[in-house]
Amino acid sequence: MNDDHPADSLLIARAFATSDATASVMTSLDEHGGTWAYTADGADHSVTVPWSKEISERAEIRREIVELYDAACGKLGLTPRDH
Repeated sequence: MNDDHPADSLLIARAFATSDATASVMTSLDEHGGTWAYTADGADHSVTVPWSKEISERAEIRREIVELYDAACGKLGLTPRDH
C-alpha cells in the first residue's frame, strides 16, 4: 500500500481523521481494520479505520482497502478512479 498507493493513504487519512493531513502511511492491519499514521499541524497522529466486515484471508485486504478508498472519495466529494 505505502509503495504502490501513497496518495490513497493520504486520502484515507484526510477522510477518516482530518482534512488537514499532509502525509500518511499505513502502519498496520488486522482482521478488524487498518491503521494509518499521519501528520497534521506539524504533529504525528494515527487513525484506525474499520473494514466493512471482519476479514480472515489475505485476499480480502485489497477489497477492503478499495472500499475504504471509495468511501474516502465519497466523503471528500472526489470521483474515485476505476479499479
